[in-house]
Amino acid sequence: MDREYRIIVTERIDEAGIQYLKEHAEVDIKYDVPYEELLKIIDEYDAIIVRSVTNVSEELMKAGKKLKVVGRAGNGTDNIDLDAATRLGIIVVNTPEGNIIAAAELTIAHILAISRNLPQANYAAKQKDFRRNRFNGVELYGKTVGIIGLGRIGSLVATRLKAFGMRVIAYDPYISDERFTKFGAEKVENLDDLLRQSDFITIHTPRTPETMGMIGKEELKKVKKGVRIVNCARGGLIDEEALYEALKEGIVAAAALDVFVKEPSYEKERDEDFDNPLLNLDNVIVTPHLGASTVEAQYNVGYSVAKAVIAALNGEITPNVVNMPQLDKEELFAMKPFLNLGEKIGNIYYQVEREPVKKIEINLSGDVAQCRSQFISMSVLKGLLDPVLNERVNFVNAEYVAKSRGIDVVVSSSNEVSDYTNLVKVRFENAKRSLEFAGTVFGKNELRIVNFMGYEVEFAPSEYMLVVKNVDKPGVIGQIGTLLGVSKVNISMMRVSPSKDGKALMVLGIDRGLSRETLSMIKNIEGVENAIMMNL
Repeated sequence: MDREYRIIVTERIDEAGIQYLKEHAEVDIKYDVPYEELLKIIDEYDAIIVRSVTNVSEELMKAGKKLKVVGRAGNGTDNIDLDAATRLGIIVVNTPEGNIIAAAELTIAHILAISRNLPQANYAAKQKDFRRNRFNGVELYGKTVGIIGLGRIGSLVATRLKAFGMRVIAYDPYISDERFTKFGAEKVENLDDLLRQSDFITIHTPRTPETMGMIGKEELKKVKKGVRIVNCARGGLIDEEALYEALKEGIVAAAALDVFVKEPSYEKERDEDFDNPLLNLDNVIVTPHLGASTVEAQYNVGYSVAKAVIAALNGEITPNVVNMPQLDKEELFAMKPFLNLGEKIGNIYYQVEREPVKKIEINLSGDVAQCRSQFISMSVLKGLLDPVLNERVNFVNAEYVAKSRGIDVVVSSSNEVSDYTNLVKVRFENAKRSLEFAGTVFGKNELRIVNFMGYEVEFAPSEYMLVVKNVDKPGVIGQIGTLLGVSKVNISMMRVSPSKDGKALMVLGIDRGLSRETLSMIKNIEGVENAIMMNL
């Protein structure tokens, strides 16, 4: 067990995920727990894992005084207040890749089902009614399918339907032309064009204020008569009342739905409280949100969300954090040493200065200039603010917290190098003065501070460090060493900067923290201007 973390799981995930969680934390499984009960107990937990039903509201997260991570087993986060999570510094992770094949294949299954009336024919046959002339369908070959949203799942649907001999058109204003070409889809410039041309329509967008009800009464007036519509994405993307009327009037021949605006309970044998008029139409087939319901997807989603939650609890940056800019695994691996370096540099400031920071200038040069500067900036802010504030500061909310405290951050990059192949230089400005620090990474992950408050001194950050500014004259170093020896403190490293205006900076790595008495005695040595204990 990494630490005494407590995690609550409120919706079903694969047993492999549960077992992984139990290896690293204390786990409580409370499937289908009522919201009011969850509100009362959430303050006991460091993380919560949900699917699509549990309402992770601002109220809930504020009640979770220890809450650090929300794990969404699946892709969408409609049931999680991301803005509130970001403000509160709560990391939200999901599993966007875990169920994409399952969701795409379910979409294909629904398209086939409504093209050939399979559920209705199955039901009739089991009632010993074998009149096949009642179930004439349509072929996919030669038909036009309109895909709304050409992201992870939409693109998989496109390639699979292309294999059926369908003409594939797609609408997605946020996707490059190259992606349309890659997946064999013709690009349409607006939704109306897609609606007018399509024999089948399938929707694959997230649920946002922009996409809610994007197929409504007016849009359904523009579709081909006899169109068939599939929604295996998110409830609410299609106006359910308008769809009901279009189905009744024969404008829409059939619809297949895996999701609804209001979701039923997925744990009750019968949900008598769930009522939707679409369930009463014979030309509508429904499934109980089965997008991720395959053995493979359940394993992928459950295990992936468990790993992501534990990694986030342990302070690691994972590729699947929703409420911060995304990094792929390769980019994260390459950038991680520089993120650690930025955090170390940020952590120095309030150990040597008391004045609040007004402005931070970050300059990246050499190899590190190729990294995404926003992440380096966030790492500096996290190192600066997290140790000194009562609120949690991490990569999720570092920029928000800095802005709320009036800290201006300026970042610049340059490919030019001087003495180092990469350099992270940070200048902190307060009301009285500015302080500059710089660091570099040797090899793959050897961190070095190479500039400390304007003094050129190279050292590796460590847990216990003594920094002494003194007049550059003989005898000072010897007296400090003698005093540390008397105090039974071992010196593991010593670096001394070149003289600057008759002053020098000495950095010592030591094996333990110093008592106030010992630190005071060092400060009283003749020629010592200041002495500071640091923990990096």
